Amino acid sequence: MPDYIIAIAIAAALSVIASVLFTLFEKRKTRKTFERIEEMLDAAIAGDFKETEYSEEITSRLETKLHDYLESSSISAGNVKLERDKIKTLISDISHQTKTPIANLLLHSELLAESPLDTSQKESLDAISRESEKLRFLIDSLVKLSRLENGILSLNPSEDSVSALMTGVYDEMRAKAERKGLDLILEPTSAKAVFDRKWTAEALSNIVDNAIKYTDSGSVRLSAVEYEMFVCLKVTDTGVGIAEGDIPRIFSRFERLEASRLQEGVGIGLYLAREIVSGEGGYIKVSSLPGKGSEFDIFLKKP
Repeated sequence: MPDYIIAIAIAAALSVIASVLFTLFEKRKTRKTFERIEEMLDAAIAGDFKETEYSEEITSRLETKLHDYLESSSISAGNVKLERDKIKTLISDISHQTKTPIANLLLHSELLAESPLDTSQKESLDAISRESEKLRFLIDSLVKLSRLENGILSLNPSEDSVSALMTGVYDEMRAKAERKGLDLILEPTSAKAVFDRKWTAEALSNIVDNAIKYTDSGSVRLSAVEYEMFVCLKVTDTGVGIAEGDIPRIFSRFERLEASRLQEGVGIGLYLAREIVSGEGGYIKVSSLPGKGSEFDIFLKKP
């Protein structure tokens, strides 16, 4: 066989070998790149991504861009955490620093009420007591809302008794209903739902308190109905009712309807209730007729 043919055959064989080796090298390089990308994503998901984990020898443009993105995301997450810690401290300070002055205002108002006062002085004292209570409720509500919205306190829903929830709210609100001459009615139920007992009691209390506030005669009824996926807690009153066009507004922060101006309140209770219930995967529905009363339906997920 001529030498040039042998040389061509050897060259072809070497070319094939080189091509195979190059393909294997590229596959190995690609695999290593994807392994490093996977490591970076795992670290980012776990919240442990650090710049020191990146090697300057990496030449993949995709890997470089992903690193830059994850690094900036990590810095942003750190800044968010820092701001959240600042908010947490601020909320704690507000709650702590205002608690004592408000308690003192209420205490001294009670002491003054035991003294002989003329009509004008009694009216002024009543106004001080009323506004102090309103201020306390407002600050408490804002602190709770801020803690929820900033993730400082989280909802922890679990399977629980609806009856125990409703009974607790009934016991809390019964005296207030009696002072207005209203019947607060609690219907028995054996239903269970998934909710955070403390926060859902807060939401239900706000709704029942609202029903009592805007009902001058008749009753406020607490009941529960089970559906396939939800348990519906119903708060039904015989109060002033709400116009259909005003129903979306009542859940806005600090929103108060014209008909409620004469009643005490700061316009945050229903907003807080909706935030709590929606945070548990539920929702609130309202049906009402002016002059006929209202029904608030709180839908909680079933186990």
